[in-house]
Parts: sequence; C-alpha cells; structure tokens
Amino acid sequence: MKFGIGVPAITLYPPAIAPWEAVAGAKEILRVAQKADELGYDFLSVSDHIVLPPEVAEVLGPRYPESFSAVAFLAGATKRIKVLTHVLVLPYRNPVVLAKGVSTLDFLSGGRVILGIGAGHTEREFAVLDVPFKERGRMTDEYLRAMKELWTSDAPAFQGRYVQFQGIVFEPKPVQKPHPPIVVGGNSPAAMRRAARLGDGWMPWLITREQLPACLSYISEQPGFRERPRPFEVFMPLSSMEAHDYVHRTAGRAYIPVARDEIIERVAGLQEAGTTGVLVSLPRTSSSVDECLEWMEWLAREVIPPFKR
Repeated sequence: MKFGIGVPAITLYPPAIAPWEAVAGAKEILRVAQKADELGYDFLSVSDHIVLPPEVAEVLGPRYPESFSAVAFLAGATKRIKVLTHVLVLPYRNPVVLAKGVSTLDFLSGGRVILGIGAGHTEREFAVLDVPFKERGRMTDEYLRAMKELWTSDAPAFQGRYVQFQGIVFEPKPVQKPHPPIVVGGNSPAAMRRAARLGDGWMPWLITREQLPACLSYISEQPGFRERPRPFEVFMPLSSMEAHDYVHRTAGRAYIPVARDEIIERVAGLQEAGTTGVLVSLPRTSSSVDECLEWMEWLAREVIPPFKR
C-alpha cells in the first residue's frame, strides 16, 4: 500500500483545511513536503484549477495552484518522494508543451512524476480558457495518445483532430519507461473507461469503499485492460466527503480520521476493496504546521509499517 500526502495550504478547500493553512506560505508547504520525503511517504499530491467562478469558489475555496508548476517546485525541493497532479485538467494544456514539461521533470527528478489527469468539469473555466467544454472527453483521449507518442517514439508523428505533428525531435525522454504513470481521475463510467484504455490507474473522488469493487470489475472488463504492461494503481482518499456532485456542494464537512485504530481499519478496508494507494489529509484540527509534522511522524510510526511488509 502506498501512502500520499495531500499538500496543505497550497489549496484552500473549506471543508478540509486547518486554520493555520489560510495564512501559510511556501515556507510551511516546503516543511510538509520535506518531512514527508524524510519519513518515507510515497507521494505528494496537488490539486489543479486555473480560474473559478465566484459561486464555485464559495464552495471549493478561492486558492488553487497550477498543479504542474507546483509539483515541479516540490520535486526540486525533495529527494526521493514522487509528485502527483491530482488532477491536472488535461484539455486546458497544449499536449506537446505539457508532454515536454512532464518528460523534463521526470528526467531531472530521476523518475518521480505521476501524472494524474482529468477531463475537467467547471464549464465557465473552460469558457475563460477558450476550450470547448463539450469536446473535453475527446480532447483528453487524443491528448493522451499524442503525449505517449512523444514520450516513446524516436520519430514522433501524430495526426488527430486536435493535435498534429511529424518530422520532429523530442528530447529528453522520460526516465520512467515507457512513460510516467498516468492515473485518470473521475467518478463517471467514461473516466473508468479512459483509465482502462489509456491510463495506468484510476483515482476517484466520490466513490465509496463499498462501491469500489463493482467499479474495478467494470474497469477490468474493458477491452485491452488485461494486456496492460503495468500493474493498475487505484488511489483513494482516506477521508470521506459528503458531496453531491463535482462542484462539491457539501451536506457537511469532510470527515478526516485521526485515531490509530480507525485509520488502520479504513486503510485495510480500502486495500481489501482493491486500493493500492491512499491519499492522507492532514488533520484540520491542527493549530500549526508543527502539529501537522508531528502527526505525520506519528502516522509513519504507528500506522504505515504493517501495510509495508
């Protein structure tokens, strides 16, 4: 089982933040990232939005990073921990430029990139960026295929509806072969099919532990899934969220378990259901970054070891 830390303070999601995060900056964020690296956590996770409509920001919070810039910064400040975009909205980016960014970071970090991607859901964000909302699924699929071609071919060539290139040189290639792992985010059947066809894993948000086995059965039944060269990763949040849709209109606050026995029970249950990695949210009751670091040390000492044997 892999354990990741959702990087605090860089995103201000009201149901899940601790009071200190609203006034924290890069210094505190780096302390968390470097402590996670030191303690042996497997990955750091960063969310993604470019702009938000005011009514959505009221629910999701106003602060979101451009996730790839954030993970590049965190990778440069750490030594061994992997960095995960959770999730980067793929249709917002030029896929050739993004593919170069991913391969460059993977090259410089020694193979520490996990590319978490999604098709996106905030329609007005698409409008601001002049990206056709109704075509986001087709664009996501085509962008993934084009990026894989750039990462794996010595003479990349691609002719699609949205992306065309040939007669080019593309270096550096990623360190991870055939390319950095692609983990597809999303709760819909379309996202599950995309994960099965084009991804190396799946990362749902509003799927419960009880729903997970049926979802994984659906994914495993998709054409070509069983011929994949890599193990299929499934990343799930350790916390639970009372949310009704992708805009995260909540009926209550996020529930983040902090007691040892409950965390162990939850991780074991997720593992039994098919999860290979859990995303840990830091306690929102913490009054300072120091308390968060102490809790991370406690979790690494008291909870994680049995799941690493």
